Amino acid sequence: MGWCDHWPAEFERVLSRRGASMYERLVGWSGISGLLAMAAAVLLCAVTAPRVDADENTPGSAAPGTALPLRAEGRWILDALNRRVKIASVNWYGAESRDFVVGGLDRQPLARIVRLIRKSGMNSVRLPWSNELVESNPVIDARLLAANPLLAGKRGLEVFDAVVDELGRQKLMVILDNHRSRGDWCCDEEHGDGLWHTARYPESAWLADWRTMAARYRDRPHVIGAELRNEIRPDPGLGLRPTWGSGDRRTDWRAAAERGGNAVLAVDPDMLIIVGGLDYQADLSGVPQHPVRLDVPGRLVYAAHDYPWFHPAGDLGDDAAFAATLRKRWAFLLEEGKPYTSPVYVSEWGGCQRPSDDRTPCDRASTVFFDTFVRWARSSDVEWAYWPLNGTQSTGYSRRHGAIENWGILNPAWNGYANRRSLRQLRTILKPAAGPSSGPAGSARA
Repeated sequence: MGWCDHWPAEFERVLSRRGASMYERLVGWSGISGLLAMAAAVLLCAVTAPRVDADENTPGSAAPGTALPLRAEGRWILDALNRRVKIASVNWYGAESRDFVVGGLDRQPLARIVRLIRKSGMNSVRLPWSNELVESNPVIDARLLAANPLLAGKRGLEVFDAVVDELGRQKLMVILDNHRSRGDWCCDEEHGDGLWHTARYPESAWLADWRTMAARYRDRPHVIGAELRNEIRPDPGLGLRPTWGSGDRRTDWRAAAERGGNAVLAVDPDMLIIVGGLDYQADLSGVPQHPVRLDVPGRLVYAAHDYPWFHPAGDLGDDAAFAATLRKRWAFLLEEGKPYTSPVYVSEWGGCQRPSDDRTPCDRASTVFFDTFVRWARSSDVEWAYWPLNGTQSTGYSRRHGAIENWGILNPAWNGYANRRSLRQLRTILKPAAGPSSGPAGSARA
């Protein structure tokens, strides 16, 4: 990786310094001689830089001119001018892992990675984080920031800030996702963190960390949502199984989500509160009897996950059977005019995009699932977040930093897209197909 890979982010940072005059900007590059040298470097890099996948030239974003903040109304998400906004996201993991930093910053400059997200057409990014990141906030290993020397020596939350700010600078919205308590890969039952609390990170810590994150990003309006916890599931280490509406403070996720959501809203009342279901986020069947109720109306969005292993074999490739399974588990919430009607954000789904390190071909179930889900998403007009952006893995159990992430949107060099066919399919479900008719400008709060 040469200087041409580093200079764009540094140049953009200089030019974007608020309050600096043009004279000061030029002096920062050693006057006229520096300016001439920089112009020559621009020309050289334009000629010699490696070509990024041509699909990068496709314009984005999926929600131009969005007026923030957002709110939920019926099954829709609306902006401050009462216009439908369809959330079309990609997951950028790593900050929740043992690395405590999003993946790819050792491969490409931050601005270049974000530019690829924007050019994909997606309008938002779901950023996982762990309670350990917030509470320990370690200095990030410089090797994980090799392509971003300006971030060297910074702590985890400072790098997280830089990622959030660059996403906002390039007009992308951000959803914060409390992925797990301890920094690691996710998710199974063997490695714990199945509930929103653990022995080391009790509920009081979970609530405090959410207040910290809400306060940290309260003044960044493009941070639009808080997904309170990822993939609630049994935790054998605690001897507990999650419930919905049981009233047991140790297991009742619905009640805990109300406490967590209200804690966030007390700090930032404009945030969308995103609540996943039980059984690895595949089950929201308890909502009609026990809906989540928040102190601020118009803020609730439910979240679901969907993967090939969530379906019987007969679902894959059978659109009617596939839709019936989802309707039973959570898609019924999208039916308009019901007491429980709500937006649903499918905050994780995906499929294999390339062979893994050992060149094993993608499994057929994964590729068939991808195609089937795209067709269902096109017909349902649902909000979604593809898992993941990452071209390489972060550190964690069953994972090896730098190994190929064979489900990733980006290639292992993080300088282009991994699978043009898949990207073309994703672009068919970016924009809203329906929604309430536009009304006059009004308050973003219901």
